[in-house]
Amino acid sequence: MALERTLSIIKPDATKRNITGRINAMFEEAGLRIVAQKRTRLTLEQAQAFYDVHAERSFYGELCEYMSSGPVVVQVLEGENAVALNREIMGATNPANAGEGTVRKEMGLNVQENSVHGSDSPETAAREISFFFGEVEIIA
Repeated sequence: MALERTLSIIKPDATKRNITGRINAMFEEAGLRIVAQKRTRLTLEQAQAFYDVHAERSFYGELCEYMSSGPVVVQVLEGENAVALNREIMGATNPANAGEGTVRKEMGLNVQENSVHGSDSPETAAREISFFFGEVEIIA
C-alpha cells in the first residue's frame, strides 16, 4: 500500500449546517489524517478555475455558483491509498445511491449538495492540492 495525499472539500451545504466536525471524524476514524486545512470562500472565478475540467458540461455554471455560494473547508488528507479510501468514505455522488455509513448517504442532500468533494486520482489530487496549498502549509 502507498501513503498518499488527497484533496477534500467540505462543501457550502455542510458548512452551513455546521457538520464539518462530524465529516472530519468520519475521515479520521477511517484512518485518514488531516495534514492541512483552511476555511475559505471561493470567488466565482476561483470555482471556475478549480472546476475547469468540467467547463463543457451542462452543470458547470451551476456547480461554480454553488461552490462560491458560501464557506468551504479545503483540506489535505493523508493515509494509505488516501484517494481511494476518501472516495469510499464519501460514497456515490448521488446520496440516494451512496452506501450506508458514507458521508453522502448520511449528510448529503442531493447530487449537488452532497457535502463533500474528493480527488478522483493521485494525479488529480496533486493538481487540486497545489491549487489551494503550498508545500509549507502541509504538516504531516
